[in-house]
Amino acid sequence: MRLRAEEFRPRAGRYAFRVVQPRPALRHTTLVDPMRDWGYLVGDHDGLARLAGLFSFAAYSPHTVVHVPLRQSIPRDFPQGVPVDLVLVHQTLGLRPSTWPALRRGLTHGVPRTVRTDERRTARHAADWEDLWERRWDRLPRTGRVQPAVHARTLFLSGARDTFAAASVRVGRAASSGPLAKGAVKGYDVLCASLTALLPLSRGRGTELDIGFQAYPPLAHFTPPGRSARRRRPTAASP
Repeated sequence: MRLRAEEFRPRAGRYAFRVVQPRPALRHTTLVDPMRDWGYLVGDHDGLARLAGLFSFAAYSPHTVVHVPLRQSIPRDFPQGVPVDLVLVHQTLGLRPSTWPALRRGLTHGVPRTVRTDERRTARHAADWEDLWERRWDRLPRTGRVQPAVHARTLFLSGARDTFAAASVRVGRAASSGPLAKGAVKGYDVLCASLTALLPLSRGRGTELDIGFQAYPPLAHFTPPGRSARRRRPTAASP
C-alpha cells in the first residue's frame, strides 16, 4: 500500500523528531478516549484502511512518530465521549507524552511524502504476536503489549513491531468486513474488531478499545461490496 503523508521535523529542547501525518486527513474517522470512557475507534472504509496502513508503517519505523489528527473529524452521534487524536510511537524512541504539546506546536511547513507498507510482512509479524498471545496471554512482557496514555487530548499508543503489526491487521479487518455487515447500508455503526487484547491487563476494569465501521452520510453514495452501484437499494437518506 502507498500512503500520502506529510513529514515534519519539530524539536523539543535539544532533540528533533520525525513526525508523519496522513494527507488528506481522515475526516470520517473518530476516536473516543479509552482512558476515560469506553474507547471506540469508528470510521469509514477509506479511513480504517489508511489507518491500518499507518499502523503497519509505524511497525517498521522505530524512529518516526505517526500523528493522526482525529479531533477535527466530522462529529458523529455515537459514540458519546471525549474525542482525541492518535499518536503511534515505538517504545524504544522514549518519547514522553508530556513532550507532545511542544512537538505539536512545531508541526508547520511539512514536506509531502509517500510511504509504503508491505502487507505480507505485516501479516506475518501479526501472526507471530497472535501465536505468542495464545500461548502466554497472561505472561506477555511489557514489549508484548501496546502501552496507552492520554495527554493533551491525544491517545499515545507505545508499541513494538509485532504489536503494531497485529493492530494493523485488526484495523484492516474492520475496514474489509464492516461494509458487508447488515446494518452498514442503513448507516449504523458496526462493531467489527478490537484492540483490547493488545493493551495491558488490569485486575479491575481494563482499558478497552474497540473498532467499528460506519459509512459517512449521505448514504446515497454508499454501495456495499458485491452490489451494483447502478442498482443499489434505496435508503432513508437517499434522495
